Amino acid sequence: MKKLVVLGGGESGVGTAILGKQKGFDVFLSDKGKIADKYKKVLLQQEIKFEEEQHSEEIILKADVVMKSPGIPDKVALVTKLKKQGVKVISEIEFASEYTKATILGITGSNGKTTTTMLLGHVLKQAGINVGIGGNIGDSFAEQIANSSHENYVLELSSFQLDGIENFKPHVAIITNITPDHLDRYEYKFENYIASKFRITENQTEEDFLIYDGDDEVINDWINNTKIKAQLLPFSLERELERGAFLRGENIIMKIKTEEILMNVSGLKLQGKHNVKNAMATSMAAKLMQVRKQTIAESLSDFEGVEHRLENVQKVNGIQFINDSKATNVNAAYYALECMDVPTVWIVGGVDKGNDYNDLLPLVREKVKAIVCLGLDNQKIIETFGNVVESLIETAGAEEAVKVAYKLASKGDTVLLSPACASFDLFDSYEDRGRKFKEAVRGL
Repeated sequence: MKKLVVLGGGESGVGTAILGKQKGFDVFLSDKGKIADKYKKVLLQQEIKFEEEQHSEEIILKADVVMKSPGIPDKVALVTKLKKQGVKVISEIEFASEYTKATILGITGSNGKTTTTMLLGHVLKQAGINVGIGGNIGDSFAEQIANSSHENYVLELSSFQLDGIENFKPHVAIITNITPDHLDRYEYKFENYIASKFRITENQTEEDFLIYDGDDEVINDWINNTKIKAQLLPFSLERELERGAFLRGENIIMKIKTEEILMNVSGLKLQGKHNVKNAMATSMAAKLMQVRKQTIAESLSDFEGVEHRLENVQKVNGIQFINDSKATNVNAAYYALECMDVPTVWIVGGVDKGNDYNDLLPLVREKVKAIVCLGLDNQKIIETFGNVVESLIETAGAEEAVKVAYKLASKGDTVLLSPACASFDLFDSYEDRGRKFKEAVRGL
């Protein structure tokens, strides 16, 4: 019996353990930290051997194959040892894809991938297509393959998940954009991170499709200097394209086989330039899945959006509070600030992943009246914006940040939580940060 070792007892790890057991592997799951009760319960129910708060190397090094949780860096000593021994170390996405013949639509990018994944899943469901949504969000891909029988999957794929693939191949791949992010995991080399994102297309053939942002210089440069086998479908807000999706006036035009007017931008439920791009990428992917144009347009006009992504929380005495906790990098915060059309009190800060805030300076000058820092180390934020806004105040928790922002704002203003940083200094996750922000707003 082949031995599968799963490193990490979170969503992807437990999903892989379930699928591995179902497929006849001798499964052992090991987590260096504590395993959450909900996952421990599943492991006990499924009679899967596991350990927590340690890695027993004498067991792990005997593995035939290792599934590594995306949160564990490749440079960890144990992973290096495994690879030296010639043990295959792969991601959940790679492991699970071996056991399905479903059509896969994979979405990656520095920003917009969650919204695009949810939006595309919504459109396909509205069209009556049998589809599972997973990857970096929701139920793990592996668990869905073990327990469901979807004919199609829409998967959000992080660079860390793509680092662990060998044969994984989506029929439709989408790259929403690429901006510097997670550079601490890529030797602070942007090109390493770009290469990681482009792994989404490395196994594609001429029968597959790569949808990408045709306005993104980084993506265009890589495509121009790399042999991509898949058929290319760019989208653009800046120019008309021979093939792809673009704007003509206020109308989104789609050109795959024939030219079609999809809808007017004003009909989109999600506003902002970045969401027009997300809608373009979604529309082309849906069209490739034979969804009718009318169904696509209707679905784009009634999609509610994603929690923690430019989420309207509530108005308090005429001040609008917006939760954009999912903005864990500078580019995501850029999109959020770009959408602001009234004076804004911006709550920013957290674990800096090698951020360069200079790109935000023009938007901050134009739109931000005050900054509230929400993080343990705010030095870089203070240095960049200290002389740009009238008030910059440091806080040490969501409740304090909300109270301070509320005092700084006037009727008609917006308070925007868009941290541009990871959350792990003060919170368990960006979801935890977003929820605590919302609780604090409701407690005003």
